[in-house]
Amino acid sequence: MHILRWVSQNFKHGRHENLSFSQKVAQLGSPPLLALLTHHLRQPHSLCSVLSTHAKLFKSGFYPSTTACNHLINAYLSFGAASPAELLLLELGPASNVVSWTSLIARSHNPSKALSFLRPMLAAGVSPNAFTFSASLSACAALALLNPGLQLHAMAEISGLSSDLVVATSLISLYGKTHLPESARQVFDRMPTRNIVSYGAVLAAYTQNSVMAEALAVLRDLLRRFSPNQFILSSTVNACAGLGMLGTGKAAHAAAVRVGYAENDVVRGALVDMYAKAGCFESAQRVFRLVRAPDVVQFTAAIGCAARHGMAAAALDLFEEMLQRGVEPNAVTFLAVLHACAHAGLVDQGLNWVAAMAPAHGVEPEVKHWTCVVDMLARAGRLDEAVQVAQRIAVSGGDAALIWTVVAAAAAAHGRTDIGAAAATEVLRFGQDVAGALVSVANGYRAAGDPDGAADLRRAMASRGISKDVACSWVEVKGRVEVFFAGETHDMVIRVLQELEVKMKAMGYGLSVKEEDEEDRSRFHSERLALGFALIALPGKSTIRVMKNLRVCRDCHEAFKVISLIVGRRIVLRDLNRFHHFSDGSCSCGDYW
Repeated sequence: MHILRWVSQNFKHGRHENLSFSQKVAQLGSPPLLALLTHHLRQPHSLCSVLSTHAKLFKSGFYPSTTACNHLINAYLSFGAASPAELLLLELGPASNVVSWTSLIARSHNPSKALSFLRPMLAAGVSPNAFTFSASLSACAALALLNPGLQLHAMAEISGLSSDLVVATSLISLYGKTHLPESARQVFDRMPTRNIVSYGAVLAAYTQNSVMAEALAVLRDLLRRFSPNQFILSSTVNACAGLGMLGTGKAAHAAAVRVGYAENDVVRGALVDMYAKAGCFESAQRVFRLVRAPDVVQFTAAIGCAARHGMAAAALDLFEEMLQRGVEPNAVTFLAVLHACAHAGLVDQGLNWVAAMAPAHGVEPEVKHWTCVVDMLARAGRLDEAVQVAQRIAVSGGDAALIWTVVAAAAAAHGRTDIGAAAATEVLRFGQDVAGALVSVANGYRAAGDPDGAADLRRAMASRGISKDVACSWVEVKGRVEVFFAGETHDMVIRVLQELEVKMKAMGYGLSVKEEDEEDRSRFHSERLALGFALIALPGKSTIRVMKNLRVCRDCHEAFKVISLIVGRRIVLRDLNRFHHFSDGSCSCGDYW
């Protein structure tokens, strides 16, 4: 479509406005008028005002000049109107310049679309500048596309722009998002000048890739040179939260206190989440209590924190406080409440809250809420009701897989092989992510004295290429993350675990039926290896925090309880579903998990 036809279809001039514009042309003359119109395009009030100015530029004879079109492209893009901006670029043809193309690349809301302008730009003989490279690299980072990013890096090197502040910072972000923190650091080290943004980029590159010792060193260097803002501090804390990295998260908290951002609600919200995910429930609650007027996001974070740690009473007390303060819950808040009820066996209370969502709070239950209901009923052994709810929900794909996975795992735990078999049939229709539930059902068959059923299910898994994810666990020691896999041999760690095993047997502890594949005959699971290492590397009575990518098995859960009593230390274990706090031979979950 021709650009003038697009404008005419989207804007109609009134007669009064035409008369006013004609008077302005007569009064001002061409050069001042062009300056006035381009000024309007720099700060447009609405898309309608852009259309109006576009029409005036055409009437005054300034269109289609490169300067006028570039201002129009930017103005249209500021309101998300990509179509007229692209039409203007076509209208310019050979008169387009690097500003024209860079505007479309930098201001596109679609990274793939942004990158699609690069090839025609180069074909038109237009050389990219620093801002073109920066915008294009940012699009590659958003899509985690390494190869196009490498090509852009090579082009920037040839053009002598790779060390430019904005280009280098974008390269650092790209390498961080594509899991190459060493390359990000090389770019950072070559920069002749650095600012707080470039420091923030390399800090993010390290934290996103779990290189926490280096992240901590960069944070310290940043603090010596700059005063970090709330966004760098909160993003650092959020990265630590996702990885459960307490040491670096505490360093970021200390930095926030030092530079005066500890009372910022954005930073506090991130700190609540970080402490919660790192296993420090008490610290998370203390930070939350410092927020003067918590909003729905902060209340939800605190409720979710308590729920993940098995503190159902605390979670529900926070929810009641939230309602009393007049803060309306949202869909995520109710998910946190239902999660708390599910992991504490508070089935009736959870069902009452689901029933009250829409009529009392205007929040319609979604698939995720009904999945929580299925989980809540199944965990409590009310499997027939759980199946009825699962069958009543109209879902497909990943949502259906999750619901039947929940049913299958609970059926195995409660010895209901009939429901487990039916759920396994549903689960088998889906892909790799359901392997854990199928293994639980197979173990349920074996525990019920039906090895043939277990073998049949494993054969069905093998025929569909479904295999269980490799279990791994990790601990943070002095800013470094140590990762362990089941079956690994670590002499010192094994000796510590063997010594503990002798003491455990003397106390009456013995292995039950293993909740793993028959092929997995490893003596020590990954969480035990991580615990053994932590007992060596973290002397004294400090709390040990272990993270695991899968659900902890019952044997290891029992072992952790006994070990906490033997060594007289508090142990926090985060598995796929929740936190377990072991102390003096018991667990915070009350063995209900």
